[in-house]
Parts: sequence; structure tokens; C-alpha cells
Amino acid sequence: MTRMTRVLCAVLWAAAGAHGLAGPPEVRAQDPAALTAAIQTRIDSLAQNTGIPGLTVGLALPGGRSMGFAAGWADTVRHRRMGPDDRMLQGSVGKTYFGAVALQLAGEGALDLDAPISRYLGDAPWFDRIPNGADATVRNLMSHTSGIVRYEFNPAFLQDLTAEPMRTFTPEERLSYLFDTEAPFSAGEGWEYSDTNFILLAMIIEEVTGERAYDEIQRRLLDPLDLEDTVPSDSPDVRGLVQGYPGPANPFGGYTEMLEDGRLVINPQFEWGGGGFASTTRDLAVWVQNVQEGRAFSPDLLPQYREGTPAPLGPEGSYGLGVIMMELPSGTAWGHSGFMPGYRTEAYYLADHGFAVALQLNTSDADALPTSPLRILDGLAALVVEWMGEGG
Repeated sequence: MTRMTRVLCAVLWAAAGAHGLAGPPEVRAQDPAALTAAIQTRIDSLAQNTGIPGLTVGLALPGGRSMGFAAGWADTVRHRRMGPDDRMLQGSVGKTYFGAVALQLAGEGALDLDAPISRYLGDAPWFDRIPNGADATVRNLMSHTSGIVRYEFNPAFLQDLTAEPMRTFTPEERLSYLFDTEAPFSAGEGWEYSDTNFILLAMIIEEVTGERAYDEIQRRLLDPLDLEDTVPSDSPDVRGLVQGYPGPANPFGGYTEMLEDGRLVINPQFEWGGGGFASTTRDLAVWVQNVQEGRAFSPDLLPQYREGTPAPLGPEGSYGLGVIMMELPSGTAWGHSGFMPGYRTEAYYLADHGFAVALQLNTSDADALPTSPLRILDGLAALVVEWMGEGG
């Protein structure tokens, strides 16, 4: 870690200290007990001294070792403690699984990243009503450069979801909120984050394979990589999911708790290719490490995967083919962030150091957070870097 990086980390944590967070304790390099204690102390401080109900952290270290941590409450009313094996909704981090399958298919020659999406979906009767549908490529979808904007914050969609929170949406129904609208820019000529891009990508995966995208993810990724604690969030019944607290500004409905009698109060099925998974944070860290070290698709495609378009998603942020890239004080970070009502997720691989760290919170209430989840993750990553003996 350079002197400048150490200074930036100190500034971050000095600011966080104003919110009652402890600074990074000294850790002795390569002592697993020291790392475990440092991480647990940090997250216990967050749970005890801020408005965060509960949180989990996963680490995937060089050499294949992984760890899970938890602090705070899985349910504040029923006083159930958070455990490292508890699941939370990943939100947009789920895009990484759909993107990895698409890259596998590209490596197999079954999918052309530079083909227009009309090659795969153009026969659908609604296709001509998609803005930029005739010009956007698969690569444009995966890099959010298509100009096809998000459907999930469209006022008409939000009205329909809040009126029927258990509704099941078809792919065409999701897209219909954009039919006959004007794109904000021509395909390839701008950048705008959009779940709709990955809805279309999931549809292309199913068109190419003839199988459900979820089944392809299970067969190609989750089973081979032993990610047993990662499950689709394709219904209100998500096994092992902890309570989530969305806060008063929840755009998807006026709920104070996201679970009622163990079921989600809205059907998360609408998210699909835009996210669509729940997991433990340990599983999530292992997944991110596998992706970034070239075990989720052909490593020959990693340069294209990380060919980024500048994007306002973090320090010096850019977006590749389903990956957010940025420069954190703790180092170069590759991964993804996620939001679903009641849940926030950050999962990144620290490329300079060869480990992954994932963080999940069971609140999406910005007023409950002492600082951004990304800044919390960076502080945890700094502890690992120190432990690895790279802080001197």
C-alpha cells in the first residue's frame, strides 16, 4: 500500500469515526485469529454504534480459504441475531451470473457479443417497439451503452407493482413500460445504467440455449463452483432470507419490514436478469473471486470483460461487461453493487492483493447508514491488506 493510499484510508476512517466507528485495529500479518478478531471488532462496532440493524461479511482469500462473519440483528423485533449463514437479496450483483453465462456462450461460439440483439430477438412481435432495438448489440446491453433505459423505476411500473405486489411479470410485460419511447442516446454513444439491458440479455440466453436462464446459471456456475448458499430470488419464498428494513423512502411500497410470516411482501421475481439472487456473503465473496480469477468463463475473455466505459459508480469508476471497476483507497476493485428494498450489497475483488470481500446489510435506509456501504467495504478491505503484510 502506498503512502498516499494509507493517507486516504486514514481520512476515510477519520470521517467514519465521527459516526462512532472504531478505526482499524493493528493486526499481525498472516495470523488468522488476528484477522478474524479485527473484522469482527469492526462489524460489531457498526452494529452497536450506528443505525445498521445487521450485516454480514464474506472473505475469499488467496489459496482458497474463505470466511464468513455476522453482527447485529437478523430481526430487530423478534431479537434474532444475524449469523454468517443468513441470506440476503443481492440486488444488481445478480447481473454478474447472467453476464458470466453470456460470456461462456460467447467463448463457445454460440453468442456473438457484437451482433445486433435483433439477431436473437428480432422475430418477437414487440421487438420493433424497443427504443434502439434495431441498433443495440449484445455488448451494448452488457456495458449499459444501449440507450435502453431502466423499466423498474418507471412510474407506471411502480404503480402496477404497488397495486399488485405479488404479481408475476413476463419478460414482455417488463419491456412494455418502454414501448414506443425515445432513447436518450444512440446505441454505443452514451452510458446509462439499466436493468432492462440484462432483462434482454436473459431473454437472449434463453433463446440461444433453449433453457431457462436460471437453470443455465445453476448448471454452468453454481454447481461447478460449489455455491450451495446462492439461490434464485424468483418468488416471495426465499429460503434462509433475513428480515430487511427499507426505510420510509422505499420506492417499491410503504413497508417497514420486507418479510411477513417468512415471506417477502413483494414478489422479487420482477428483477430476474437485473439481479434475481439471494446468498450468504461468504458464497458471494467466493463467487466474485472465481469470476475475477477467470474460473467462471474463459480467461481469454477477461480483457474484453474489463474494457470499461466511464461510469459514475465509484472513484475513477467504469463499467465493463457486467462488472464495476474503480480505484478504492485499499486498491483496484472489480465487482458489483446491489440494491433491493431492505438490502444493500457490495462485492469486490481487490486486484492488487488477490482477495475478495463482500458486504451485505439488511437495510436500504440511507438515513440508517453512517457512511456509504462501499466505504464500509473499503475499510474492511484495508484490514485484510494490513493482515497480508502489504501495509508497510
